[in-house]
Amino acid sequence: MRRKGRINVSLEYRLKVYVALAAMLFLAGVPAAAASEKVVVAVTAIDHHPALEACRDGIRDALKAAGYEDGKNLTFIYENAEGDLAAATQIARKFAKSKPDVIVPISTPSAQAVIAAAIGTPVVFAAVTDPLGAKLVRDMHVPGGNVTGVSDLSPIRQHIELIEAITPGARKIGVLFNPRESNSYTLVYLMKKMAMGANMTIVEAPVRQSSDVPAAAQSLVGKADIFFVPTDNTIAAALDTVIKVGRDNGMPVYAGDINAVKRGAIAAIGVNYYNLGRQTGNIVVRILRGEKPGKIPVTVAEKTDLYVNPTAAAEMGLVIPEDVISMAEKVIK
Repeated sequence: MRRKGRINVSLEYRLKVYVALAAMLFLAGVPAAAASEKVVVAVTAIDHHPALEACRDGIRDALKAAGYEDGKNLTFIYENAEGDLAAATQIARKFAKSKPDVIVPISTPSAQAVIAAAIGTPVVFAAVTDPLGAKLVRDMHVPGGNVTGVSDLSPIRQHIELIEAITPGARKIGVLFNPRESNSYTLVYLMKKMAMGANMTIVEAPVRQSSDVPAAAQSLVGKADIFFVPTDNTIAAALDTVIKVGRDNGMPVYAGDINAVKRGAIAAIGVNYYNLGRQTGNIVVRILRGEKPGKIPVTVAEKTDLYVNPTAAAEMGLVIPEDVISMAEKVIK
């Protein structure tokens, strides 16, 4: 199984190309420096789950490493929309009205709400799968206006290869997702393309809200061989119910978020969201020091990790091969 490698899909290729371009400009390891004026950074996320919270913590730590410390020369504001799109819009409008130095929306829905509301205030989005498809920017290299950020695009081809390596007999992949999240729509589209080349098919189970997840997961029993949970905020909030259905029915649960493996998914190749937060925070520092967001290229997460959970796999009637375990950055026990 190839863990790394180029993904031959136009969207993913386009995003990866900009990493090399951005690397020459990216602020790596910002030296600590005391800022003379107090600044305000307002952060918001669409819901509570470990990936988004790790991203938030990474942003705060990057600011601190650069000399901006909450309560001293930094006011760090954080608000969560609790999975409510209307609340995300209200938070965005409140932030826009208060005019902080930088607004950082974490997740696609929060970013769309903030960018619609914040005219003139610098915005650095984080954990957005498809910034172009979500209409956050028109150009990844020169986003223009007051917006830039960091994408968390999942390595879909590597996920297909991982599924083949652990469950070679799986031919039908049950995917739970919220079609109202443009990030999920993009990931399902890419998954269909990759699955087709591997002689697999995608069985969709769309949901509108977290309370719909248990029934949607149950609907896949008998129709799919395995579950795949993409980086979808709605599904992440109800992941435990998917894990339970998988355990009760001997259907392995794969995920696009490595934090899901700690919660009971059997394996994932995904972004380290704390590191993505640090990456985002470093861009915020550049803006606080005078750079224009519209001239800073949108980047993608710099590294992906493989997490596996042999105990969860055993509970779903599966043994993860030793060669896969040996390649994992983290083995959950």
